[in-house]
Amino acid sequence: MSRVIAIANQKGGVGKTAIAVNLPVFLTAFGKKVLLVDIDPQANATFSLGIKPRDLNISLYEALLGQVSPKDIIKKTPFLAFDIMPTSHNLAGANIELVNMENREFKLKEALDIVKDQYDFVLIDCPPSLGLLTLNALIAADEVLIPVQCEYLAMEGLGQLLQNIKLINDNLEMNIKVLGSVMTMYNRKNRVCAAISKDLRRSFPGYVFDTVIPRTVSLSESPVTGKTILRHSPNSRAVHAFRELAREIISKN
Repeated sequence: MSRVIAIANQKGGVGKTAIAVNLPVFLTAFGKKVLLVDIDPQANATFSLGIKPRDLNISLYEALLGQVSPKDIIKKTPFLAFDIMPTSHNLAGANIELVNMENREFKLKEALDIVKDQYDFVLIDCPPSLGLLTLNALIAADEVLIPVQCEYLAMEGLGQLLQNIKLINDNLEMNIKVLGSVMTMYNRKNRVCAAISKDLRRSFPGYVFDTVIPRTVSLSESPVTGKTILRHSPNSRAVHAFRELAREIISKN
């Protein structure tokens, strides 16, 4: 049975895409078959894996609008053993075009229901907003993974997202579970990071992963190269962090 996980936070720059493109590598290393879904109109996950959004003839945009089968847009990621539903910048128009469609909030769920049984994990890289595309992602998901940057405004954002998930569950009769939050851009030498980590774990007990994703230069550089952190800098501290995060996620089944 597949697990569909939305990687979501309405705040930008918190490391959603870094998790989305690197976590599948280590889930795959543990023997899992993984599909990554890029539902962010910025198409950063698509670009980070060496696929040029402007060169795509069909993408998630066309699948959401029902113009092509979801099966037809899935691509193998370069040099890696997981698949991706890539997106193009056309997806920005879907926010408008979906508005008048029946069951507009369920379009991604309908698409993933066709293909998800072929995978152990389906990871969805969400936009940094709480708009219609993110709503589609949350409704399609069984669980939500929330990246939280180590800064003082993080807890406010996390609380807001947890409240929105509750509203979706209550009003749409869904059962979306919070898999947990993972702290990103963590600097172990920074006292502020340590204080935020302590506050976050105290304020949201049971919601915070043991693993933290460190702030490293190599992790910032890897998207430009079209490579994951494992290929770009295999000795990076981030490689160990993503391996441990994958292990924790698998154990939470």
